[in-house]
Amino acid sequence: MRKSLVALSVLTAASAFPAHAEYLYGFGDMSVNYLDWSNGTEERANGFKKDFWYLELEGGAGFSWGELYGFADLENLEKGSEKVSTSVKGSVAYKTGIAELRLYGQVYNTNSKDFTAQNNVLGLSYAFNGDGWFFNPFIGFHHTMTTPGENSFGGMNGGMFGWSAGYNFDAFGEKFMISNWHESEFGRNDKYMIVSGEGDDVSANGALALWWNATDHVTTGVQYRYAYNKLGNKGNQNAMIYTVKYNF
Repeated sequence: MRKSLVALSVLTAASAFPAHAEYLYGFGDMSVNYLDWSNGTEERANGFKKDFWYLELEGGAGFSWGELYGFADLENLEKGSEKVSTSVKGSVAYKTGIAELRLYGQVYNTNSKDFTAQNNVLGLSYAFNGDGWFFNPFIGFHHTMTTPGENSFGGMNGGMFGWSAGYNFDAFGEKFMISNWHESEFGRNDKYMIVSGEGDDVSANGALALWWNATDHVTTGVQYRYAYNKLGNKGNQNAMIYTVKYNF
């Protein structure tokens, strides 16, 4: 059974693929999240990083031809309409027919009153999975566009590799999951390095999370958010994210 409106929207996107595609699974959730930057991160960012709330709508689906995933965030609602920002991500993994190798594409866009950035990746991914676990690494060419003014950049920006991973387990009679997403950029364009202020042509960006599936419809979690030479700053950055999800 298709589980959510989010999954249904993902299915709509699948119309570009062969009509004989078989639907295998789908999921969707809506969550409330609070991101709390560490004191050291806030100090190193000179006041440019503040804690914030955000709402997220997330979903994905698997088909006989491959997988789709996406989320949309609405951030800083509590700070008034002028402070609201959005972040949207979508990815597709298309089976090549060679074992579990996929053609992989990813688009991420973040937008606020004074800044917009889009990162696009095109490359390959591979799906490793077993009983209750998965590990999906990818690597590809990286294209970046940022605005406005002197901080603008548009063009090829090296490469990106990363992964998504998860492990489901039971403990104390409850259902839990550990998950991790990670992205590293490398060989970034010299002009991008000048306008971004991120300090080096290699970066890291991701989160490690522990989830408690309290019921079929309610999941809570704590995420350790980390970044290095990313998010507009040099060096290490970290935060904790506290999440409550409603699973459709």
